[in-house]
Amino acid sequence: MSKQEANGGMAPSKKRKTDRRWPIVAAVVAVVVVVAGGGFWVWHEQPSFCNAICHTPMDPYVAAFDQQPGTAGVDKWGNEVSNTSSMLAVVHAASKSEGGADANCLSCHKPTIAQQLTEVSEWSTGNMPLFANEAYGLVLGERDTEQLGEWLGQEGDAFCLNEACHNITRQDLVKKTARFGERNPHMAMHGQQRDCGDCHKAHRASVNACSQCHEDAPIPDGWLTYDQAQETAQRA
Repeated sequence: MSKQEANGGMAPSKKRKTDRRWPIVAAVVAVVVVVAGGGFWVWHEQPSFCNAICHTPMDPYVAAFDQQPGTAGVDKWGNEVSNTSSMLAVVHAASKSEGGADANCLSCHKPTIAQQLTEVSEWSTGNMPLFANEAYGLVLGERDTEQLGEWLGQEGDAFCLNEACHNITRQDLVKKTARFGERNPHMAMHGQQRDCGDCHKAHRASVNACSQCHEDAPIPDGWLTYDQAQETAQRA
């Protein structure tokens, strides 16, 4: 007896076989998409993602970020830095057991639309403002903590002084550095409150901004005076 006769005179439907297969195919595709998406998201959290996608503009940042704290190294421009702990990116990247924050790029550079569009615009047009290298594409414009906070709708010290990062108020910070006396760097000076980023730099040596006027201002290990910082930026 033929297959056609066994099925009441009708041949097996290829369409029915196809109909049985599509849920399996859809499930496999869904699993692949989920796994690939998860892997991409994990990679998205790593510094390697930043310079892989943005290529040259991010390479100097990642190279500086990957250095060990407390050693001689280089900044985002390739300038020598006597103590890499003077760069916040290096210090924050260290594990918590080592006194760091186990941070990555996205810990400070929140992926807001405004921030990303600004950086893509700079990269694509070659417009690299504020201490940036004139050669197209080598480094993006520098972001200070005030600007990073503005993109997130934060005001004042909120970008650094918050429950997730440095859980302390400005008043408490002033008390902790009271040993500096009248030149306490965290106090309002000359009628103006300094922004954290005025002194603390992420991808280059930090600067004692007070040394712009006070030549005897103390310079921590690896930090630069105001004039040295200006010279370093001009050489970049």
